[in-house]
Formats: sequence, C-alpha cells, structure tokens
Amino acid sequence: MAYKIYLIVGEIMKEIGEKLKATREEIGISKEEVCEDLKIEIEQLDNLENGDMQAFPDILSLKYLIRDYAKYLGLDKDDLVDEFNEYLFDYTSKISLEDIKEATKELKKDNLDKIQSPYTIERKNKVYIPQFLIYIFVVIVILLLAYFIYAIMTDSDSDKETLITMNYEVVK
Repeated sequence: MAYKIYLIVGEIMKEIGEKLKATREEIGISKEEVCEDLKIEIEQLDNLENGDMQAFPDILSLKYLIRDYAKYLGLDKDDLVDEFNEYLFDYTSKISLEDIKEATKELKKDNLDKIQSPYTIERKNKVYIPQFLIYIFVVIVILLLAYFIYAIMTDSDSDKETLITMNYEVVK
C-alpha cells in the first residue's frame, strides 16, 4: 500500500527533478555551488534531481527542499510544490477504505512484532474515573475536615469552662 504511493510519487519526483536539473544546467550552476548555497549535501541534490523520493525522511522535508531549490533557481516555487501536491492528492484520494484498513492492520501487526520498552507500552487496564466523581470526593473530604475542626473547636471551649469551674470551686 505505502509502496504504491512511493512509486507514483517517485514518477512525479522524476519529472520535477528533471525540470530542476535542466534549469540548473541551463543557468550554468554547478552542483557544488547549489549545495553550498542551500546548505545541503550533494547526495540530497542528486536524489532530488534523480527523483529518488525514498532517500528523504518524509514528504514534508522533500516538499520544502523542492520549494527552496525552485526558488533558488528562479522558478515559480508554488507551481512546483502545487504540482507535487496535486499528484500526491490525486493518488491518495483514490485509495479505497479497504486498503486503508488493511494498511492499518499491517502497521498494528508490525508494531506487535517489535520489542517494546516497559516504560513506553500503553497500559490497557487503566481505571477511568469520571471527573465529577473526583470533585464529589474532594468536596466530601473538605466537609469532613471542616466538621472535625468545628468539633475540636467546640470541645475545647467546653473543656475550658469545665476547668474554670473546677478552679473556681477549689479556690472557695
């Protein structure tokens, strides 16, 4: 599934890469000069001009490189990026729901086969407590604390009266 996307986009990349390479050669700029000015490796430039999409970490970084390189060469960067987006959208919008479900199952299967750290594994037996129950518990605890403080305060006042009364009787 994902491989099909790479093939279609790879063909588009070859067309875009050929345009960029032809423009660079027409202007007379060397690969080294482009790499120095854009601060990229010569391998990245070769991969871009050859349409090797798999050499890039993701589509977003590839899109930014196309944009920057087109701008550097004086081409309409938006046209090239739009062309890339259009081909990508045309293909991905034709993917059936069954293919997406199948790809999702394959990804889940691949993830199960991987060794996972006990620190990053999602726990499936999480206890979910609704938030309103937590609020009710907090209110009950506060009310109980207030009651105990009130009870202690009222008991201490009655103890003082008893002590005063006892002292008074002893003094007579």
